[in-house]
Amino acid sequence: MGRLVGVDLARALAVFGMYVVHIGPPLSATTGVGSWVRYLADGHSSVLFATLAGFSLMLLAGRREPKTGLAGRQARARIAIRAVVLLALGTALAMEYGGVIILGFYGVYFLLALPLVRLSAKTLAILAAAFALVTPQLAFVLTSLLTPSVQESINAYDPLRRLSEVGVLDLLLTGFYPALTWMSFVIAGMALGRLDLSSSTVRRRLAAFGASLTVAAYGMSLLLAGKNALRSTAEDGSSSGGSGSMPPGSGSFPDMPASSLLSAGPHSGTTFDIIGSVGVAILVIVGATVAMDRLPRLRRLAKPVIAVGTMSLTAYVGHFVAQSMLSMPTGKSSQQSWAPLLMFVLGAIVFAAVWSRFFRRGPLEYLLHAATKPAKHIR
Repeated sequence: MGRLVGVDLARALAVFGMYVVHIGPPLSATTGVGSWVRYLADGHSSVLFATLAGFSLMLLAGRREPKTGLAGRQARARIAIRAVVLLALGTALAMEYGGVIILGFYGVYFLLALPLVRLSAKTLAILAAAFALVTPQLAFVLTSLLTPSVQESINAYDPLRRLSEVGVLDLLLTGFYPALTWMSFVIAGMALGRLDLSSSTVRRRLAAFGASLTVAAYGMSLLLAGKNALRSTAEDGSSSGGSGSMPPGSGSFPDMPASSLLSAGPHSGTTFDIIGSVGVAILVIVGATVAMDRLPRLRRLAKPVIAVGTMSLTAYVGHFVAQSMLSMPTGKSSQQSWAPLLMFVLGAIVFAAVWSRFFRRGPLEYLLHAATKPAKHIR
């Protein structure tokens, strides 16, 4: 599929960012550099993950030029199968670890993105911008209409909700990573996947664009909402093992005033949050790509870290399993030390480095690839 090493490095950074949120101390227990690391990981790591998911879709569907005819039908079948597998895996993990698992949401993103895989980079970028501008306001209106009794009525007929904490309503609107607003990140990643990231001109323009989005979104939010506009919910001291230390329903404006739409804190789900987070994701992806292209020595040194990016599904699921095996809390945590986080990061790097010497794909990546093989029978 012509993998880009820089994208794999960015994917590894996204995984480690999720580790910071899930395993590291809450923002209220950090100071100095640690606070910056915790704040940047809070929300931005999962957004980077979702943006790279859109990029991965383009690897399957034909990165620079969309696959058509038989190849196109088989590619869409592979994406659909992956979506179903991820939804099933996410539901199974949610039964054990709660609604903080992002994989089920991934499955929904993939299904919703299927009609878009043949669009051009320009069209995808326009669509991502439209989603960012419209869907937060739409989500605010819809959640204001969803009274607890209405939600209970919907969930009563939802088989997914009976199995775990994450039902269809959560996946689309009220969960940790609701598809309604998070599709902006996926579509933006799909637009990136259509571009030639090996081109210096493209990278310079993307870097300028990403920086402009970041400064404009967060600057406007600070101007309109005041000094607390970028405040993270992690500052409340509740360390949630999943999507940035936020209470259930975050990102879907539960019982919040309309003025909250002007904020841009991690996982606030507002237009400013989406645009700023996309800008940060673009900067990370472009920065990682340039570093791997221009600094061959760093590329050699980063090879074990890059290996984590090639098996991000295994690394993500593995850290939940390891937490259970080590009897570490996977929900709310009173963790005050960075030592467990460093142990998990080092463990993931060592495992990925050793595994990649003998196998092309990670364990779960191999199973996911095997599950999509029936797509070759599509005619």
